[in-house]
Amino acid sequence: MKFVPSSLSVTAVATAALLSAGGALAAPELPKSIAVTAYDVGSSGYSQAVAVGAAFKNNYGVTLRVLPGKNDVSRTVPLREGKVDFSFNGIGTYFAQEGVDVFGTKGWGPQEARILLMSMGGNCITQFVAEDVGVKTLAGLKGKGVARVKGSPALNTNTLAHLRFAGLTWDDVTPVDVGGNSAAFDAILNNQADSFLSTTNSGSILKTQNSPRGVFFPPLPHNDEEGWKRVHEVAPYYTKHVCTESAGNMPAWEGASYPYPVLMTYPKQSADDAYAITKAMFEQYPNYKDAAPAAAGYALENQVLKWVVPYHEGAIRFYKEAGKWGEAEQANQDELLARQDALKKIWAEFSKSEPKGDFYDAWMAARYEGMKAAGLNPIWKEFK
Repeated sequence: MKFVPSSLSVTAVATAALLSAGGALAAPELPKSIAVTAYDVGSSGYSQAVAVGAAFKNNYGVTLRVLPGKNDVSRTVPLREGKVDFSFNGIGTYFAQEGVDVFGTKGWGPQEARILLMSMGGNCITQFVAEDVGVKTLAGLKGKGVARVKGSPALNTNTLAHLRFAGLTWDDVTPVDVGGNSAAFDAILNNQADSFLSTTNSGSILKTQNSPRGVFFPPLPHNDEEGWKRVHEVAPYYTKHVCTESAGNMPAWEGASYPYPVLMTYPKQSADDAYAITKAMFEQYPNYKDAAPAAAGYALENQVLKWVVPYHEGAIRFYKEAGKWGEAEQANQDELLARQDALKKIWAEFSKSEPKGDFYDAWMAARYEGMKAAGLNPIWKEFK
């Protein structure tokens, strides 16, 4: 792909003129088709990808082919195999980099993920409590029933992060083991549990809010630096976020979130391609921001350029041109690349061995010791 979009201001004028004339924005050498993966049909990530595709089709004449995937692996496999160019992925991008959960199995290992841009909408991803419990702070969860999803370390780590904000652990609450996301909400509605993690604008939250139990989101005050330090010890991908989008239009509050989706790829993707898509996403932002839930989160001012996964060199080229990439961002980038390199070496050494017992447990132990030996924070000793 060899597409270099025009400047934002020029594109805006050209688009308006061509649309009024009923034409499409001319884009020499723009590929006729770009393939991406996204979460399953009906998800906000899929809806956003489709909205972006409509903007690309209407204004560039290019088709954005969206392949739905039910989980992190099914979204990443086509990307790794070169069958798609990019992925509208989730926090699994970070777990893939770290080589944990499904990415700590044979045939995977730590992935050299690169991101281009992200959506940080007005919603939050945070722990809610049934309102009838009367809990107003996360510390108030002590002794309460907290839903814990079997076989979902990512979700349970997110809940642990909220408990840690209040200085709590799973030992301080009553875990209520459930089979999945829907089962967790059923446990709340049936008075079997008092709290669970959710996006603030989900339909299930609205259903719970309209139930006799009601919903309350305990805040994570942004000035509580010790609390946030504890969050980042187990979930460094969380950022401070003002929650303005919620079911039932609740008043805004200080909470936590992380990007979803994250447009990502691998380093092998050409820098020119990554640059072109990044720039095109920002050029077309006015044309898709209101076309799908939380799509407004792609605004340039919403980008977290010092995050936990490194950026693709092509995307960095754009951010430098936009005046958004400086010494601090580059220092963070260099640290993340060094981290990926260390993880890659630890995996390569581990793969030479014949681990006894469970493969994943052996890998996590080797990962933990290897990262400590490299002077890097392993973050987790176990992740399951």
